Amino acid sequence: MQRFSQSPTDPGFVQNPYPFYDRIRAAGDLAWWDEYAMPCAASHCAVHAILRDRRFGREVPPEVAPEIPNHLAPFYKVEAHSMLELEPPRHTRLRGLVLRAFTSRRIKDLSPEITALTHLKIDTFPKDTPFEILTAFCQPIPVIVIARLLGVPDDMAPQLLRWSNAMVAMYQASRTRATEDAAAQAARDFSDFLRRYIDTRRNDPRDDLITHLIAAEEEGEKLSTDELITTCILLLNAGHEATVHTLGNGIKTLLETGTQQINDQAVEEILRFDPPLHMFTRYAYDEVTLHGHTFQRGDQVALLLAAANHDPDQWPDAHRFAPTRPVTQNTSFGGGLHFCVGAPLARLELQIALPILWNRCPKLRIAEPPVYANTYHFHGLERLMVQTS
Repeated sequence: MQRFSQSPTDPGFVQNPYPFYDRIRAAGDLAWWDEYAMPCAASHCAVHAILRDRRFGREVPPEVAPEIPNHLAPFYKVEAHSMLELEPPRHTRLRGLVLRAFTSRRIKDLSPEITALTHLKIDTFPKDTPFEILTAFCQPIPVIVIARLLGVPDDMAPQLLRWSNAMVAMYQASRTRATEDAAAQAARDFSDFLRRYIDTRRNDPRDDLITHLIAAEEEGEKLSTDELITTCILLLNAGHEATVHTLGNGIKTLLETGTQQINDQAVEEILRFDPPLHMFTRYAYDEVTLHGHTFQRGDQVALLLAAANHDPDQWPDAHRFAPTRPVTQNTSFGGGLHFCVGAPLARLELQIALPILWNRCPKLRIAEPPVYANTYHFHGLERLMVQTS
């Protein structure tokens, strides 16, 4: 297996990781990334296959589970109930209960609210001066939508965003002790808020997701309060983080390529071309030999989702943004048992918000060179200055 060294916090890599992905993918289906000390799958066929291989999973085998330091106990208390970090049978139960509440009809019913919210945010854009569109448009729309879906008041959205940002920073290569302390405090505060809010909803049911999650039942099984809290946090953290980055990356790409026609096909190309999540790891649950490498139980493999999305064997001229490209399933939402439960909502937000933005702001342009944030394995902009005239 060929070895590669590349710091995930190197400024050049942060701004453009795709040349490194090309090098590592050219080495074969698996290559070793020194900084992560694990094999990486970079080709589409390898990533696609391992996402669906039940010999690999997200849950940490007990014999290799690290000891949790005291200062991170509040954070991992939340993570312990996350279906993103679990495997069957518990994952099956949690996901089934969540899907009973998070239905396609419930998501589709959000269309008028997403439309109205998009127009409301555009109405606040400055007319003649550059402004930062991530904070003006890309961040508030997904956070407010999820807050409304859960049944949380709009005025809580900024606080939810702060808690969420602090918690997801735990997965970034640039993480520090200060990051960990902030994530633990956010997990504690977020949990305390939701515990009180869930109690309120038990006594005052509404037509919102929290109420439906409380009521969701399968063969007499319901979500415990701790599971409810973690599920709400997961839906917000995973949902808003990915959609904010995708909106920002998408706006940048559309403006840089001069794309005018934005339909569902173009949205799929945005998701493929510059996705918000670049790496997802799996643990081996048995001795497994793949592509000439033998994994022992407990070994990890990194799935480079963005590298897979740029595989020329799957997409001809893969580095070119082609909004009319025939849709082929990409890896941006993962795959297998852990395929993103929020994918339909993310797609809906993009399909509604971007065409309205282009229609309302036909002269929208980039005002300063875009800057990506040092947040790997997420990939999103730190700043995107634009102007509408």
